Amino acid sequence: MTRALIVIDVQESFRARPLWEAISDPKIADKVNRLVRLARRAGDLVVWVLHSEPGSGGVFDPALGHVRPLEELERREDGELLIHKSSHNAFTTTNLEQLLSGRGVRELTLCGIRTEQCVETTARIASDLGYLVTFVIDATATNPIPHRDAPSGQSLAELLADPRTLPADEVIRRTEYALAGRFATIATVDEVEAAADLPA
Repeated sequence: MTRALIVIDVQESFRARPLWEAISDPKIADKVNRLVRLARRAGDLVVWVLHSEPGSGGVFDPALGHVRPLEELERREDGELLIHKSSHNAFTTTNLEQLLSGRGVRELTLCGIRTEQCVETTARIASDLGYLVTFVIDATATNPIPHRDAPSGQSLAELLADPRTLPADEVIRRTEYALAGRFATIATVDEVEAAADLPA
C-alpha cells in the first residue's frame, strides 16, 4: 500500500452553517464516494479527517454533534482511519504523517471542504513533506469569500450582494492555478477513475 485517499472535512459542521446555501457543490458527497470506492478497489488506504474546535461553542465544537462525516458518505469503520484536526492542514495537529509513513504511503489523493483552505493547505504541506499529491479539484467544495474590508457578521445575502466578494468558482479556479505544477497534480474524479481503469 503506497497510496492513500485523504477525505478532508466533509462534515456536517459545514451543512449546519448558513453559508452552506452558497456552497459550490452541495452534492460533494457523491464525488467523494466515487473516490472512496475507487481507493478501496485499488487497495489504497482511506483516511477520514474532521475539523474539531473543542470548547468553541460553534459548529466545529464536538459537543454540538456536527463534527461527523456528512451522512451521505459511505464511511467504513473497519480498516479506515478517522482523525481529528484543529489546524487548517491535516498534518500539524495530528499523527497523520506517522500513520502514513508507517504504512509506506508516498502518494496522496486529496478531496474535501474547503478547496482553498484545509484541502489546499494540506496539499502544500504534503508536497513539502515529499508526498506525490493529486488534488481532485471537482471533489472539493468551498464558499464565496468576503473581501478583507467587508464588515464582520455579514449575512449571506449581504455577502452575495457585495461586488468585492470572490465567487466560489473563482476561488476554485485560483486554487487550481496556484497548486498545479508546484504542489500537486490537478485531476477530476473522471480522470482519476479513467487512470484507475488503465492496465498496469
